[in-house]
Amino acid sequence: MKTGFDAIIMGAGPAGSTAAILLARAGWKVALVEKQRFPRRKVCGECIAASNMPLLDALGVGEQFDACAGPALRQVALMRGDRTIVADMPPASHDHHPWGRALGRETLDSLLLAQAGSAGAVVLQPWAVESFDGPAGKHRCEVRAIDSAHRMTLQAPVLIAAHGSWETLPSRRAARHLDRRASDLFAFKANFSGAGLAEGLLPVLSFQGGYGGMVVGDHGILTLACCIRRDRLDACRQAARGVRAGEAVEAMLRRECAGVAKALAPARSEGVWLAAGPIAPGIRLRPDENFFRVGNAAGEAHPIIGEGMSMAMQSAWLLCEQLLPPHGRPVGKLDADWQRAAGERYAAEWRRQFAPRLRLAAAFAQLAMFPGIASPLLSLLGRWPSLLTWAARWGGKARCALEPETIAWLAAGAGLAQPRRLRQAPRQAKLQTRRGKKS
Repeated sequence: MKTGFDAIIMGAGPAGSTAAILLARAGWKVALVEKQRFPRRKVCGECIAASNMPLLDALGVGEQFDACAGPALRQVALMRGDRTIVADMPPASHDHHPWGRALGRETLDSLLLAQAGSAGAVVLQPWAVESFDGPAGKHRCEVRAIDSAHRMTLQAPVLIAAHGSWETLPSRRAARHLDRRASDLFAFKANFSGAGLAEGLLPVLSFQGGYGGMVVGDHGILTLACCIRRDRLDACRQAARGVRAGEAVEAMLRRECAGVAKALAPARSEGVWLAAGPIAPGIRLRPDENFFRVGNAAGEAHPIIGEGMSMAMQSAWLLCEQLLPPHGRPVGKLDADWQRAAGERYAAEWRRQFAPRLRLAAAFAQLAMFPGIASPLLSLLGRWPSLLTWAARWGGKARCALEPETIAWLAAGAGLAQPRRLRQAPRQAKLQTRRGKKS
């Protein structure tokens, strides 16, 4: 197998596969390295905001997503104790798909990875990145097959980190955070069939020491996910000795959140609880690095706003906007100086689009976790439920980081016909009209 590429992408989740599809269809030789076998469950939310639907179309998986995903998410709710406050979800401006939907990561990741392979990317799976070195423009990446002793040295001018929340780059593994703090947040997730959650409802859960959410996705499977502080998790385990951590968390949620108890009353557990952490929300883009970051490798918001998937896919598009024409240049000329400038432009746009979401998510997380703050919030929302609608809008549920015309030319530059939904986008028509007047 040839070991020379134009780009090496580390991680084949939504961010990595998205970048691989766009670059490969633009004629780049792409190596996509993923150490996990697909399909696989993952501790991650499964809500795909409506703002991402044009992106899925442009990537070529829109129809498959439509055929598999759960019902349209038309309402948002806040559940705490015995109270549930419901409001309308803000619709996206795109006519064809105004609402978000949920799809299990085991399905979505497999769809995107298969599309990357069809686009021409060389998929190395399951392979692990052992190390990488070299300056931008001359990267060398040592990879190892998980199932054998086979090793290779890949070379490429461009290196993209697209690993997940709890993965670390080889250069960071020795510096993994080992301190134990009471405020550390751990993530839990479980699936249930036959649940009693109202169709199209996306509840946010608030409880002492944590927050969470529920959503119904493909095949009617309900996903219950939450983040919980270490000190509260320890208390849950003390109160439910003899059971696993996830089961202790479930018992607490049933006991303290009437909405969860009601939804799970008729339900059957599907598989075991998954757990990971501690999570580390924040921006990870660094000016001193000679490679690019997308997805959670670039930055992560508190999952209370459910925007992890949006930020993953949209960040990959933002990076490719800099790497591909008209902003980019031929791969043979992607030298270190040009990559540094492209990285600065990408980082500036990433921060402009996503830093407000991180700040908003951090504020919401604090409001949800502490009773002294949450009680006044519930009283306020009880009077004005529409504030939940505005919160969902501020969180990015209805707005994409890319303009329709940018999606269209990136898709066209990647060898794709312009999707029907993009041709019909009202904003695109307005932009064309304004351009016509100027000319």
